Amino acid sequence: MDISFSEEHEAIRDNVRKVCDQFDDEYWSRCEQEKTFPFEFHKAMADAGWLGITMPEELGGANLGVTEAAIMMHEVSASAGGYSAASTIHLNIFGPHSVVVHGTPEQKERMLLPLIKGEDRACFGVTEPDAGLDTTSISTFATKVPGGYRVTGRKIWTSSGQVANKILLLTRTTPKDQCKKPTDGMTLFYTDLDKSKIEVRRIPKMGRNAVDSNATFIDDYFVPEEDRIGEEGKGFHYILHSLNPERILVGIEAVGLGRGALARAAKYAGERKVFGRLIGENQGIQHPLAENWTYLESAFWMIMRAANLYDQGKPCGAEANAGKFLGGRAAFEACTRAVMTHGGMGYSSEYQVERLFRESILLRIAPITEQLILSFIAEKVLDLPKSY
Repeated sequence: MDISFSEEHEAIRDNVRKVCDQFDDEYWSRCEQEKTFPFEFHKAMADAGWLGITMPEELGGANLGVTEAAIMMHEVSASAGGYSAASTIHLNIFGPHSVVVHGTPEQKERMLLPLIKGEDRACFGVTEPDAGLDTTSISTFATKVPGGYRVTGRKIWTSSGQVANKILLLTRTTPKDQCKKPTDGMTLFYTDLDKSKIEVRRIPKMGRNAVDSNATFIDDYFVPEEDRIGEEGKGFHYILHSLNPERILVGIEAVGLGRGALARAAKYAGERKVFGRLIGENQGIQHPLAENWTYLESAFWMIMRAANLYDQGKPCGAEANAGKFLGGRAAFEACTRAVMTHGGMGYSSEYQVERLFRESILLRIAPITEQLILSFIAEKVLDLPKSY
């Protein structure tokens, strides 16, 4: 059993880091404070070819696996940009997977090529105000009309909707109460996000302000039939292909965020003197930071195991969910400890750790809560009764 990185993996890590190192604390602080999308970072990653890491080779992608994508996204979130940097390009990695698997050749070329080149930016329209994580209860409805569909509904937490020109949109085409199973009757589209006809309203929030989150209002919006992905009514089953990669990538991004915060804390502890000695000489400082390292390291290898299983076509639901759980927890603890290690300066924006701390709480909530992960593991791994 080999759990070390290959030369290819090390090359991915090193080359992604070189791109990320071009964007320093000042750049990311400005994006955060001005609530400005990191267009320059997005372009740099596109120009270097990283936005197509999992995309088909015939479209200019690298056709690599989730393992390689995880290595890339870890480096992105461990950089100065933290989770904001990861969120800038995250959807490119897992979001279009349904198009890769179920799209027609024409759709793949039309939809994926501009994403790989960085010409298009897409957002994800799944979550709804009254459904939350109960995706089968979404009410956004697509009514069949000549040439396509008329869509009406509401979406929430639509990340990057202010700057996106495309949306991956999950709708109902058959009411839930008319379906044999609640997962039936949903249809997936990848279509234009025409903000002259769709209202995308920014949500003020605690952190990660460089990447906007939105409430999206859709009223009688026409979507052409050629923008439907796969068969009508099979949309929920299509997005399932993206769920484990999403868990893996969010989990590894959390680990990267935590490691970035831990590195800042250790550096500060090795430089800051109080009462005539470095604070890093004190075990009260050392031990919590060392504990953070152990949890981040454990989460990292659980997630890499999940990625390896996925790339081999093996079941990985438990590992992917556990990795996301462990990564989110470890990141939050590491970012919290980084603020505490800096003391009063941890509360200032100068040392950046308060920014990373504010981002870290999101990784315990989204895209799935800790409680649902534990319920999944209890049912699927421990064979306990379904609790919800």
